Amino acid sequence: MLTIAVTGAAGRMGRTVIKAAADAGDIRVAAALESAHSPALGADAGELAGVGKLDVALRGDDGGTAYDVLVDFSHPDATRAYVDVCRRGGRKMVIGTTGLDEAGREHIAKAAADIAIVFAPNMSVGVNLCLRLLDLTARVLGDDFDVEVIEAHHRHKRDAPSGTALRMGEVVAEALGRTIQDCVVYGRQGFSGERPRGQIGFSALRAGEIIGEHTVMFAGAGERVEITHRAQSRLAFADGALRAARWVLQQHKGLFDMQDVLGLR
Repeated sequence: MLTIAVTGAAGRMGRTVIKAAADAGDIRVAAALESAHSPALGADAGELAGVGKLDVALRGDDGGTAYDVLVDFSHPDATRAYVDVCRRGGRKMVIGTTGLDEAGREHIAKAAADIAIVFAPNMSVGVNLCLRLLDLTARVLGDDFDVEVIEAHHRHKRDAPSGTALRMGEVVAEALGRTIQDCVVYGRQGFSGERPRGQIGFSALRAGEIIGEHTVMFAGAGERVEITHRAQSRLAFADGALRAARWVLQQHKGLFDMQDVLGLR
């Protein structure tokens, strides 16, 4: 049986991962981690997730507990610390944290020289299929179509655009032979002038309890193509993360993403 540690265990995604693991049957939650200042420390992880008592108390560190893979949906600073813990202990990782800067991503890449890590801004199988479709669509439509990325999330999300939206833009830019830094524009305001060719626009909405919606629009002369993904439950992300955990267990070391997990390369 695969054993995992779950970070942010009292949060929305942490609780969903614990629930998905309990439902899976072949995965056991061995450790549930939270901030050292969390009021949930000491609570039973299963009871918090609504799956009944698991006899796994939330802790500020893993306390030397044995587990195969750490599943991390926390925040950038915490992720860097968890990467160091796993690197020292030879533990494999699945990282779904968003909002990491270039230094944070480089920190993960360096650790992957020693341990196997799946790092993806979105663990949903559907989203990762969309990434493959975006690559194909951009190559077929080319530079004659304008590209806009529109995303919507719940009011509590702290980073914008979302990591998924940025990855979608990166995929399109790479397919068109560009870098995202050279063609990105974040929102528009005032007299912005005529839209230049080659630009990729991003718009981010934050409202209510929207779990996650992403649309990439390709607009040309007389026609428009849209590729949309809507998450209806966080279980989509949790199930994908557990699929990644099963897959990364078979890897020795290296940095991977969900395209690798799903065989979409």
